[in-house]
Amino acid sequence: MKHFFQFQQRGTSYKQETIAGITTFLSMAYILVVNPLVLSQSGMNQGAVFTATALSAIIGTLLIGLLANFPIGIAPSMGLNSFFTFSVCIGMGISWQTALTGVFISGILFVILSLLKIREKIINMIPVDLKHAIAAGIGFFIAFIGLKNTGIIVSNKATFVSLGHLTSPQVMLAILSFILMIIMIVRNIKGGIFFGIVIATIVGMLTGQVHYPEHIIGAIPSLKPTFGEVFSHLNEVFTPKMLAVIFTFLFVAFFDTAGALIAIATQAGLVKNNEIPNIGKALLADSASTVIGGVLGTSTTASMIESSAGIGAGGRTGFTSMIIALCLVIAMFFSPLLSVITSAVTSPALIIVGSMMAMEVKAINWSKIEIAIPAFIILIMMPLTYSVATGIALGFIIYPITMIATGKAKQIHPLMYILFIAFIAYFIYLT
Repeated sequence: MKHFFQFQQRGTSYKQETIAGITTFLSMAYILVVNPLVLSQSGMNQGAVFTATALSAIIGTLLIGLLANFPIGIAPSMGLNSFFTFSVCIGMGISWQTALTGVFISGILFVILSLLKIREKIINMIPVDLKHAIAAGIGFFIAFIGLKNTGIIVSNKATFVSLGHLTSPQVMLAILSFILMIIMIVRNIKGGIFFGIVIATIVGMLTGQVHYPEHIIGAIPSLKPTFGEVFSHLNEVFTPKMLAVIFTFLFVAFFDTAGALIAIATQAGLVKNNEIPNIGKALLADSASTVIGGVLGTSTTASMIESSAGIGAGGRTGFTSMIIALCLVIAMFFSPLLSVITSAVTSPALIIVGSMMAMEVKAINWSKIEIAIPAFIILIMMPLTYSVATGIALGFIIYPITMIATGKAKQIHPLMYILFIAFIAYFIYLT
């Protein structure tokens, strides 16, 4: 087992990987609750979506751990489940069955692109400075998510965002969790993020901020209401409207996953000579899980940004993914316990890890303005647009412009010009 997952080469151990896996699971466990709530608003059966969410996450996470040896959790994407429900089903009036078929088709296209190594080539040809910008930008983005979920940052009509009520019980619990994590991390205590979550949860229970679970074990809901629905609606997707929807699923998932993999691989120290080993296998695992998820009954899956919490806790190999998958299996039977793990105690982990990932800004060549501008656009637009894919797209549009303007057009990879045109077309479609 140690040899298969390359423990020695990556400087890890069973204990370190196990703690990392549990930490990532706790950080991403919310998806088991939130995804069914979001998709049920499209008319889907909430119980069936819960089971589909868990199973697609288990299968995808096992695949990426075993095939690519990556310490990553895969689960339905929060951005794309909202697009599925509110834009496609409610906004465009498309049935959830047809929308789910669109997810299935986009997943198959993903698999084809992965097998042809097109996705791998695109990721590997991204300039090294922009890869650092993507990693750091995601750091800022997930830190912002953490600050929002804890209530430390709230919306404001006048200024868009402002400081929340720091003396409210939930925010104080989040601050306690944050401080506990900081202390243990700077003291170099392995699993500091995980132990911070556990201690803060116990404190939350003792103070009444975290409710005790009403039940310990819950029955696993049936998949019957959603399973295989895609196969009876294949003839409904070949319309201009649905083709545009499939393209959007494809585009956003492509670059959300690409950004997450670049950031996570960089954080884990897996990037070698500006390339990510086994990236093709990781992309294949990710795309295959989308196909499986569509058949089971859930929206597009993606590599979870929250995996960075586990890497911050020491995860370096696919064994971390094995632990994540095991926790997901257990969670299917003990779903009532998930109510105990609140965002107040888990979201501070995103702030901590975001600050770690933001350190990548130091590797960007800020002395070259043609690099600095697109890198900054990526950094700032990810949190401001609340989208990894949008931040990458805007940066990739600016990059060829600055390079051509400085007489360095020949240094641009031909694929970057193709992406330049594709991104512009994408934004025209969006607006």
